[in-house]
Amino acid sequence: MPLTLWIGLLLTLVAGLCSGSSMLPMKFARRWPWENTWLVFTVVSLAILPWALAITLLHDVVHVYAALPASAFIAPLVFGFGWGIAQVLFGLSIARLGMALGYAIIVGLGALLGTLVPLFVKNREIIATGRGALILSGVAIMVLGIAVSARAGKMREGSVNQSGSYAGALAIAVLCGLMAPMLNFAFAFGQGIAREAVRQGASAQAAGYAVWPIALLGGLIPNAAYACWLLSRNRTWKHFRSAWRPDVWFGCLMGVLWMGAFAVYGVSSVYLGILGTSVGWALFQIFMIITANLSGVLTGEWKSAPAAAKRGLWAGLALLAAATTMIAAGNR
Repeated sequence: MPLTLWIGLLLTLVAGLCSGSSMLPMKFARRWPWENTWLVFTVVSLAILPWALAITLLHDVVHVYAALPASAFIAPLVFGFGWGIAQVLFGLSIARLGMALGYAIIVGLGALLGTLVPLFVKNREIIATGRGALILSGVAIMVLGIAVSARAGKMREGSVNQSGSYAGALAIAVLCGLMAPMLNFAFAFGQGIAREAVRQGASAQAAGYAVWPIALLGGLIPNAAYACWLLSRNRTWKHFRSAWRPDVWFGCLMGVLWMGAFAVYGVSSVYLGILGTSVGWALFQIFMIITANLSGVLTGEWKSAPAAAKRGLWAGLALLAAATTMIAAGNR
């Protein structure tokens, strides 16, 4: 394979590792309620870091935006807003279902739609080729691997005490999964912003940083609004008075891992070529699921699970590894 493809695969792996472990610090937040940690995570990941990266790595991001028509911002903003709603549901699903099962359902549906929509819309001519068949076969195996992982997670759920209704939590996770790929749509259909950044002197690898502040601005609105509503309803604003407790750092670490993942994913999509926002998304999600499942194992989520559930977990990971090989081969 060409060196650029290897670089793209390596960067996608790094992105998946960061994203798959981004919710892990929440498990160690002991004193703050969910909404306090989530608001810190939201501000760091959706406001501070995207703008810091864009301002640091681009020549003049404000000038890039000024040169574009208002229509160039509609798609990334709208898709970003839809993803923001999914992100709120994501945090709730992880809290109720656990990392392994939550990631399997949400990321699974998001991976499927986030891979196929850009492929069919932007690169339809590839679908009928041998490469397209290999990619679609890899996606099918990816879905199977996710289904096996989800089945294993359901078996594990039956062996431990979890609060709330499983059916309700599952419904939230499915809805979240249907809306989750909207962030990839925001990036894929916001490439007009990246092209303008390149025209003004930015490198192709750095140009994606001009898209994230706009896309994530849409996501910031529902996330911040929901967290603030909970803070008011539960009267938990008072916890910020002790802002330097360890919990604030867990929220910041979540934001750094999450935004770092998408910053690296944006660069990897360039190295992966014209299919970067479809094939790259599939690989990103696979690496994320594998990392999340292993994080669940390391933090004891599977300690008391039955042997059949553990076998299902490892079978699902093996299928995801096979899917990775096929999708990467189809992108050659």
